[in-house]
Amino acid sequence: MSNETNPREKLAQAPAEILQSLPAMGRVMLSTRSGGATHERMGAVETVTIAGNEARLSGAFHDSRIDLGTVISIVADRTSKMRERVLPRLECQDASGETLFSLIGLDGLEPFDKALEPFGAGEKLEPLQREAPGSGGSADVPEDDLGARSFAAILASGEAIAIDVERAGLFQHWQGVLPEPKPAMGFVNIMQGDFHLHLKAGAVSGWTRTDSAGTVALEARDSDGKGFGLVLRGPAAAFAEVPDVDVVNG
Repeated sequence: MSNETNPREKLAQAPAEILQSLPAMGRVMLSTRSGGATHERMGAVETVTIAGNEARLSGAFHDSRIDLGTVISIVADRTSKMRERVLPRLECQDASGETLFSLIGLDGLEPFDKALEPFGAGEKLEPLQREAPGSGGSADVPEDDLGARSFAAILASGEAIAIDVERAGLFQHWQGVLPEPKPAMGFVNIMQGDFHLHLKAGAVSGWTRTDSAGTVALEARDSDGKGFGLVLRGPAAAFAEVPDVDVVNG
């Protein structure tokens, strides 16, 4: 397979087959945007397990479930660059051709192309015009931003929590003690080696709380009062000082 002749191509094989090449790609970032939240896990994918209509990505750096009934095609793209370095990606698309999330090869073209070599060249596509990372955000995060205040309260609690994203075709999970949130470029940024959450200022208008088996879940609501896929889970003590929480059961 040549990245000179096929910088962007739709692969002919089923996603279940293509996804099993991920452990050979080295470090991979699974990145998805849902509402105002960008949720990213990064590192080696150790195992890919296919069971029915689900692909499970697991290992020390990944814990994700992909719905193979929703993700029906994959595009291999080699046109994205960061500081002149190519960061190839697998774009996981639904039946309409919308990219739901991407798997980005952080170790570059060589392991990416080698892992995809058995699949042969796919249908050549035209390059896309990409939105610049972090574009659209205001310069500063307001002091009263609910997302920033909420994560500051969780940090102060000292409790470990889970930060999950649930959207069409994907569930992705991270759990640990919260690193200090960093507001910058219109986003509240929670970053450590294997996980990034970039939450746009103003994205969260409130939280809906549910309680189950001793665990509290907070689902973020947008400006219309609807959930957009960002869910926090943990002990009640972690969320005791989080503002604007509506309890629906418990």
